[in-house]
Amino acid sequence: MSAKDPSKLLIVDDLPENLRALDAVIRDEHRIVYQASSGEEALSLMLEHEFALAILDVQMPGMDGFELAEMMRATSRTRNIPIVFVSAAGRELNYAFKGYETGAVDFMYKPLDPDAVRSKVNVFVTLDQQRREMRHQMEALERSRREQEVLLRELNATQGELQRSLRMRDEFMSLVAHELRTPLNTLFLETQMRSLQLKRGNMPAFNAEQMGSMIKRDERQIKSMIRLIDDMLDVSRMKSGTLSIRPGKVELMALLERVVNDLALAAAAAGCNLLLEPHPPVEGWWDEFRIEQVVVNLLTNALRYGGGGAVEVSVHQEGCHAVIDVRDHGKGIAPDFIERIFEPYERGAKSGEPKGLGLGLYISRQLATSHGGKLTASSAPGQGATFSLTLPCTEPALQAVAPA
Repeated sequence: MSAKDPSKLLIVDDLPENLRALDAVIRDEHRIVYQASSGEEALSLMLEHEFALAILDVQMPGMDGFELAEMMRATSRTRNIPIVFVSAAGRELNYAFKGYETGAVDFMYKPLDPDAVRSKVNVFVTLDQQRREMRHQMEALERSRREQEVLLRELNATQGELQRSLRMRDEFMSLVAHELRTPLNTLFLETQMRSLQLKRGNMPAFNAEQMGSMIKRDERQIKSMIRLIDDMLDVSRMKSGTLSIRPGKVELMALLERVVNDLALAAAAAGCNLLLEPHPPVEGWWDEFRIEQVVVNLLTNALRYGGGGAVEVSVHQEGCHAVIDVRDHGKGIAPDFIERIFEPYERGAKSGEPKGLGLGLYISRQLATSHGGKLTASSAPGQGATFSLTLPCTEPALQAVAPA
């Protein structure tokens, strides 16, 4: 109810002519007058409306005015309604004293003086308007306070996120510098060694076998830098929504066999046994390059964090979806960290463990989403981890990777 709404007045009398007469005296465009011919009817109206004033006739059959006032004072909703009694009885009956005892604010005798009645009603209507205006202001202040609390929480959250972003940016730049410096230092040292051999005229150092080894070492370092740059470019494209997906018919078992063979040397170097469970062909409509990218990321992580244990790869169908599972037997992932590892620049590595930019799982999940699928992880500390890539087998409405 607005403070500008008309005030509501209640008049109670068992005689219709008295109700009409009093209504004519107090009614105007800024107030609404409700009439009741009995105490029961009056109570019913009070439960429905908020009244600025109740004018009660003392002498009514059944429930008289005093009994009605006592019932009003006993109910929380009606307890604070101002009561003015009117009576045709003589002053010698001392009704006024009893009326004040029951909580009335005034007592008037019939015949009523219209000017006096209007004056008294105006006072209570003004008080009602002021009370409602004050309540309206208090409610507005409370809303404002709650809104300020919400804004403060949002500001604190934004500030925390900003600080986290700045910290992640600094860590990211440090990591990029570190990850690039390692292959560049290796290449630089190789170049210095070759220059030194050339200055000494040691041409046997550049025989076919030695040159082959040098080229392979150079390729490894260059591929490492290219992979790093590609990851950063993919993240940039994902954030701008420009990463393209080129779908075509793909058979997953052939793809997995090729990737497992390519990573055989890396698995041997990590002391891991890389196992692909046999399965009939599983076909679907995907971007083969991007799906291979996801699988390579998952297997590389499993080899890195698997603790030298077996890494198991499998594919199966669940209804109209294909599911690729990559399981390791490493230290596992804490439950409160599982979702964080899919955020950009988050790394599961701790001190003394392998490190990276923390982009692989973020990119992989975005690529899974862009195919209408999902990438999830399940784990428990000390029990290894399983990463599951779920993809729809039918041709989906492939979506561009939305900015994260």
